[in-house]
Amino acid sequence: MEGNAFAQFIPLILIFAIMYFLLIRPQQKKVKEHQAMVAALRRGDQIVTQGGLIGKVIKVKEDNELEVELADGVKVRVVQSTVAQVLSKTEPAKS
Repeated sequence: MEGNAFAQFIPLILIFAIMYFLLIRPQQKKVKEHQAMVAALRRGDQIVTQGGLIGKVIKVKEDNELEVELADGVKVRVVQSTVAQVLSKTEPAKS
């Protein structure tokens, strides 16, 4: 009887394992990569926000904020986590 009960749970265990490797794990990896990208933002980087705005990072502020210049003299404050892509990186300053 116990072997029969365990055999009934094998499909559920397999489904959970497949879901983990196909959905959960890749999503966690993507989130980690995005957090690393956001943490590496610095002044001068060209970025794209999730709203589709392209701009240049002018200042990295505390409280997870960036000051981004969209056009000459047009500056906006953006939450760091809304950065979707970094188009071009600036080289770090040589010390």
